Amino acid sequence: MASVPLSLAEPGRCKRLKAASSQAHDDVDQRVMAARPFESRERYARFLQVQHRFHGSLLALYRDEQLNLLLPGLAQLSRAAAVEHDLGALGLAVPAPPAQVCASPAQALGWLYCSEGSNLGAAFLLRQAQRLGLDAGLGACHLAPPPQGRALPWRQFVARLDGLSLDAQQEAEVVAGVIAAFGSYQAHLRAEFA
Repeated sequence: MASVPLSLAEPGRCKRLKAASSQAHDDVDQRVMAARPFESRERYARFLQVQHRFHGSLLALYRDEQLNLLLPGLAQLSRAAAVEHDLGALGLAVPAPPAQVCASPAQALGWLYCSEGSNLGAAFLLRQAQRLGLDAGLGACHLAPPPQGRALPWRQFVARLDGLSLDAQQEAEVVAGVIAAFGSYQAHLRAEFA
């Protein structure tokens, strides 16, 4: 995969990813709310376990040298350390690191699209966590916006992802990656809130 100037980029890849994964996204949203993670701090602690499994499993992708060349600044976007901080801030044990996602570079782009997109939805989740007395300083820093806000990092990520030159096989792998990412999150939810 090679990067091309944004002016030459194929427009709309992220829009196509959003359309292709809309049902999976809606399913995750429904499962999260059905789990009632903001009903109590105990349930929120279980939600943090889900977050730890998902975000922790993506660390290798965020640190991958090739992916960081394609998406400059990617390594700084991971929220895995913030989830661990939240666990510690609430006096919860930090579990062993989860198994890392193993994906082709193109599939990894789909996983990263899912993860980075979830940062937009985290605004709603942060408001829910605040009802439990949690915030960026206590137990919910992984839901807090980055210093520059949520919109700018997302727009930059989208522009870089849309700016990559991919062949048809790679495009299909990106879609497979985003669907797999949503499926993985659902599996973590089922395991924790069965």
